[in-house]
Amino acid sequence: MARHNQNQSPNQNQTQNSNNVAPDEFNLRETRPSLGGGRVPGNERFGIAFDLVEQMHYLYIRIVKARDLPPKQGNPENTPDAYVEIKLGNFIACTNHFEKNPNPEWNQVFAFAKDRIQSLTIELMVRNKDVGEDEDSSIGGLSFDITELPVRVPPDSALAAQWYRLENVSGGELMVAVWMGTQADEAFPDSWHFDSVSVDGDGVSSIRSKVYLSPRLWYVRVHVIEAHELQPNSSYYNSNRQPEVYVKGAVMNMVLRTKVSGKPSWNEDLMFVVAEPFDEHLVLSVEEKLGNKEETVGRCSIPLHNVEKRMDTRVVSSKWFNLEKHTRGENGEVNVVELNSKIHIRVCLDGGYHVLDELTQYSSDLRATHRLLGSSSIGVLELGILNATGLTPGKARNGHGAVDAYCVAKYGQKWIRTRTVIDSLNPKWNEQYTWEVFDPCTVITIVVFDNNHLQGVDNGGGSKDLRIGKVRIRLSTLEADRVYTHSYPLIALHPSGVKKMGEIQLAVRFTCVSLMNFVQMYSQPLLPNMHYIHPLTMFQQDSLRHHATQIMAMRLNRAEPPLRKEVVDYMLDVGSTMWSLRKSKANYCRLIEVLSGLVWFCKWFYHICVWTNPVLTVLVHVFFLIVVYNPQMIFSFMFLYMFIIGVSRYRSRARHPPHMDIKLSYADRLNGDELDEEFDSFPSSKHGEALKLRYDRLRSVGARIQSLIGDVATQGERVQNLVTWRDPRATGMFLVFCFVMAIVLYMVPVRGVVVAAGLFVMRHPSLRNRLPSVPMNFFRRLPARTDGLL
Repeated sequence: MARHNQNQSPNQNQTQNSNNVAPDEFNLRETRPSLGGGRVPGNERFGIAFDLVEQMHYLYIRIVKARDLPPKQGNPENTPDAYVEIKLGNFIACTNHFEKNPNPEWNQVFAFAKDRIQSLTIELMVRNKDVGEDEDSSIGGLSFDITELPVRVPPDSALAAQWYRLENVSGGELMVAVWMGTQADEAFPDSWHFDSVSVDGDGVSSIRSKVYLSPRLWYVRVHVIEAHELQPNSSYYNSNRQPEVYVKGAVMNMVLRTKVSGKPSWNEDLMFVVAEPFDEHLVLSVEEKLGNKEETVGRCSIPLHNVEKRMDTRVVSSKWFNLEKHTRGENGEVNVVELNSKIHIRVCLDGGYHVLDELTQYSSDLRATHRLLGSSSIGVLELGILNATGLTPGKARNGHGAVDAYCVAKYGQKWIRTRTVIDSLNPKWNEQYTWEVFDPCTVITIVVFDNNHLQGVDNGGGSKDLRIGKVRIRLSTLEADRVYTHSYPLIALHPSGVKKMGEIQLAVRFTCVSLMNFVQMYSQPLLPNMHYIHPLTMFQQDSLRHHATQIMAMRLNRAEPPLRKEVVDYMLDVGSTMWSLRKSKANYCRLIEVLSGLVWFCKWFYHICVWTNPVLTVLVHVFFLIVVYNPQMIFSFMFLYMFIIGVSRYRSRARHPPHMDIKLSYADRLNGDELDEEFDSFPSSKHGEALKLRYDRLRSVGARIQSLIGDVATQGERVQNLVTWRDPRATGMFLVFCFVMAIVLYMVPVRGVVVAAGLFVMRHPSLRNRLPSVPMNFFRRLPARTDGLL
């Protein structure tokens, strides 16, 4: 069956539409894998308890070095170009070779899956690469019996390599170490695996598992105050007209400008985003408008590593900076002339914000940039990436469809990348990773990609790693200390429709360190205080997020192996706010579902009024009279009703983590025109300038409406999730609050409660706190159904 899947044509798989697949194929499935691979009881403190993955046994061969290799044909000048050939049954692997070196050092580790070994003997042969076709390239060799190999179980120390005299040769020794182990071995990440030995060149680095740390991002706040003694082009203006000038600021490729002023006074903030280390310069230039042209009056450059850092709301002292005039000489050289003009600004690095994730609904970290402002850890998130099944091939190799799959997971500042499994539609990774958790109302994102860079750099080909599918899991929906083992559908939307690209099996566990700190987080502001004291405008949020994702993609692309731009963009949901008719329909349906409860109540009350059911109508009349004559019972009944509803829904609570839902995303009811509109470029590629402008304007306005509808639906869904146990801790706290309020409000006169509430709502501004209240913080942390949207 596996061979049949490999022989399927990629085009045939890609044309399969969701209408031809059973609806349950897109659902989450609970699995029961045999977990515990690599677990060493009592040694969890060493960080090697791989208990969320299946145990995989490997044969490890470490080729260290050789010494005193004999020359070719006894001629001292014919020093061999030595390499080591590893033969395991019908499988042959080779190390790198060293030219003209009798004492080469390789330090390479090979790992062979035990279930794929078809021989009882390992043969190691040292060969000479620089020989003719008819000559014997062997220098000497040795062999090991697999049944006699030692078994290493971490945290035991690494097996020491030993010198072995080469057989069938006069002189020469080889230092090797051979042992049996699991994926918990420290040699596993850097080893050459059975399926990847055919990869060479720069592609070798792109197939190994790695951990990345995203750069720490800061906001640069530039408050432009005024300028003095400017020397504009006075010949353009008459004596009754003041020069029109503005200030333009630039950091890397991010350029902002103030409004145009006839007086050199602005009092405006310009916001930029930068990453550590601060190698860039802030360039400020005063520009003069000369009709349809602009001319630079003067400029100054400020190194960002000299800028003061600010973590709170204190006011940074302002400074005057001298402006310079840059002119180009006859030979092309740039001449710098210092002017008498000055510019008055206040500039600082704001570390009290969280730069990237506060602008998205899939936040993985809600702490401030400066870690001193962050809270203590409340738990640990463990993720086991087990395997994938039924992946859809996106390319052909040797006459059949092929997938070179790897996974990328992001949570907080830590990104991980699994090793690439070469040419397999059912890859097995069995890799486990751990993150510290500082806020439960965050999301971990796992994405499967198809590696198209096995041969190194593209050489101008422009190939990209293909997206296979994405999974998001919100931590607040997980019960503490429970291991979730599920098979998640990998869903992708293509111009031909929505498709299931396969399934990925994950094991997830969230461990709570301190229950008190955990519960307290629900009363804290969702974002750092600076977001509420000095909030950003919508324009600033859009601009800063765009440049923050660009910086993130550029920095991670410089790692080794690189996380390429297409990977980072997909992980950060770049372009997710672009207008789409499908997304608008999905958000509209979410809103209608939220309002369905109100519609049901109106219909029910209508039937009460028309006496459709006389018995029920009489009971409602009796209840109404009781409430009227005992108004103190209104709030008690309301909170008691919420308590009873919440308790009754405990047994029917969701038992599985959230996953991608094609029905919620409205992806199973698309037509060709809607798909063409969603995959159209921006600006539009349609013909006709009038149509293009009208269409782009519609999409820009529609994106705002789409976000607004989605935000309204999110608030409604959070109200619903108060009693659905989607977030068990939040629901538990809310039910306890309802029960206590039901008792308190029964004992306290309702008039006093109403007066106190009214006075509190209408209290004087001097008695208000600019930070959100505890109930608002609790409400904003409630989960919504956004995690299941494509």
